[in-house]
Amino acid sequence: MSTQVDAVLNSAPVMPVLVIERVEDAVPLAKALKAGGLNVLEVTLRTDAALDAIRAIVAEVEGVIVGAGTVTKVAELAEVEAAGATFAISPGATAGLLKAGLESGIAYLPAISTVSELMNGLDAGYSAFKFFPAEASGGVAMLKSIAGPFPDVRFCPTGGIGPDNFLDYLNLPNVSCVGGSWVVPAGLIRQQDWEGITALATAAVERVGERG
Repeated sequence: MSTQVDAVLNSAPVMPVLVIERVEDAVPLAKALKAGGLNVLEVTLRTDAALDAIRAIVAEVEGVIVGAGTVTKVAELAEVEAAGATFAISPGATAGLLKAGLESGIAYLPAISTVSELMNGLDAGYSAFKFFPAEASGGVAMLKSIAGPFPDVRFCPTGGIGPDNFLDYLNLPNVSCVGGSWVVPAGLIRQQDWEGITALATAAVERVGERG
């Protein structure tokens, strides 16, 4: 499981968090992000179209790693795996999800926002976590503090992250990637402005590459 999770987290510096209202937007959106250099996509289970969107992307877009976000119930793990997702991410963690995640056939990333939650996750057998909501939970300063007693734990921070601060997170040694929606604005999706989304993805990738 650890190897599966590492493969997902290390595949791209930015993981777009997708809220897909219309299934017909799924494939062109995924292709637009891939064209911009972002190939790890988190489709949140916040809409009725989410599972069908995952199926469509898996079937029609090569070269992307598709996962499900906002997984809050054990039953949803099986549903997203059946839909073809490669990974699942939760906004938090329960004892049931931690257990089911280790038994799942796909990579599972639980979320933490406190040190106690982190220790519970470590006890359950995890070594990588989503840090959510990142900015509201202390942001970069919190992750720097966590790195002291837990230097080997890896994070994907999400929540309040955008073009002005995502590099601050990526510069931390315990951050593998960041999740965010700034590269997939709802307005551009509604307008089906796929070129605009590709431009935002490209800009994010270029800024990562320009880091000293």
